[in-house]
Amino acid sequence: MSPRKPLSTKPGAERNQFRPDVIETYRVAESAPLLEFLISVMPSRKRTAVKSLLAHNQIAVNGLPVRQFDTPLASGDTVQANLTREFRVFYNRRLKIVYEDDDIIVVNKGYGLLSMGNDKVTDGTAYSILRDYLKWKDPRNKLFIVHRLDRDTSGLMVFAKTVEAKERLQHNWNNMVLSRKYLAVVEGAPEPAEGEVRSYLAENSRYEVYSTSDPSEGQLAVTRYRTLKSRNGYSLMEVELDTGRKNQIRVHMKDLGHPISGDRRYGAKSSPIHRMALHAQTLRFIHPVSRKDMNFSTPVPSSFARMVAGHNHADMD
Repeated sequence: MSPRKPLSTKPGAERNQFRPDVIETYRVAESAPLLEFLISVMPSRKRTAVKSLLAHNQIAVNGLPVRQFDTPLASGDTVQANLTREFRVFYNRRLKIVYEDDDIIVVNKGYGLLSMGNDKVTDGTAYSILRDYLKWKDPRNKLFIVHRLDRDTSGLMVFAKTVEAKERLQHNWNNMVLSRKYLAVVEGAPEPAEGEVRSYLAENSRYEVYSTSDPSEGQLAVTRYRTLKSRNGYSLMEVELDTGRKNQIRVHMKDLGHPISGDRRYGAKSSPIHRMALHAQTLRFIHPVSRKDMNFSTPVPSSFARMVAGHNHADMD
């Protein structure tokens, strides 16, 4: 029986089909300079051809592209040669990839960057930047939004790369997310220094979220907070969400009488660092496919630390 011909699409489509990169992988047995190692493991290639691979970003050591011919290699290192095209390093000033596998991407989003597009903005969002990066690797790659951060909130977000990962995370979000902690710098010093804010959140016609005590009017929101440091008229707070409602922390800090610095929409009077001082610091969740415990944390933003740093001002502690 003759083999079946593949179903043809439109004429010429074969030429445009994606062909995966041809990548050779080598393990380093003993330390050596990179070029010397490459020549030894590629005996059929001329020295000029090996140097050309290096010059065109087609050599990676432990996953990072390298062009320096005398880069020292250690036993156990992995060297890859992409024979198709350059290795690409993801770089964006306002978006850093913290972790990536076949199912998810975790990023640290800068402030001022939309999580995803809206009616007015479609490009230059966290979603579009990551989507373009994945499509460059393979046009068949997909990206799905799982949750959002406000444009002016920085910090950790997870995106899904498969429908399965997206649906598992979205449908079981409250069970799969083990911890979400934020850092906020608020105006003044909350009393008590540690506590819980609980209210029902609703939204008005101007898209402003507000607290109500009426369960039929809004959705239950619970925010726990702890003061880490108070100084200079500001307090650095650790805030943990039991529920993830729109603008929840911003509204609850306003309800406390201590709005987030820079958050003029919800009552802030000052903006010394020219941004809203809210950062998603910790994100811990169960991996949607492997079921592993995934725990990510970022340092305190330096601008937040400076706001409550020691000066000659009297402490508010």
